[in-house]
Amino acid sequence: MKIPRSKKSILIVEDEPFLVEMYKTRFLQDGYKVYVALNGTPVMGIMKKHKPNIVLLDIVMPEKNGYEVLKDLKGNKETRKVPVLIFSNLAQDAEVKKGMAFGADDYFVKSDYTPTQIVAKVEKMINESRKKGNSKKKKAK
Repeated sequence: MKIPRSKKSILIVEDEPFLVEMYKTRFLQDGYKVYVALNGTPVMGIMKKHKPNIVLLDIVMPEKNGYEVLKDLKGNKETRKVPVLIFSNLAQDAEVKKGMAFGADDYFVKSDYTPTQIVAKVEKMINESRKKGNSKKKKAK
């Protein structure tokens, strides 16, 4: 089942302005409401205020890095179930394993994927997350 256009939202956490604008434009074109954090510091405030469906998270950022943000997100009962997709230029196996161990739902190397591929993956992750939520609600009845 496709997500209604008005129900899709994403938080892009990225410190590179060019990439922010490229991904923001691409997600807006696909009907997403887009929130942006240029570093990790404001993420929890944005999450609590806007409750986006998914987070696209860079690792190397000023002030608060992606691992710290991921730890905050997954350690908070209000945000722990929100899917987090790491997209970073850190491609070493150790970095990928670390991101997954901290609770990321997936890990992409930025240079290996086009914005269209990232949007498709985000869409799939949101749909999967909603299916899990709906099946849990049905079991609870």
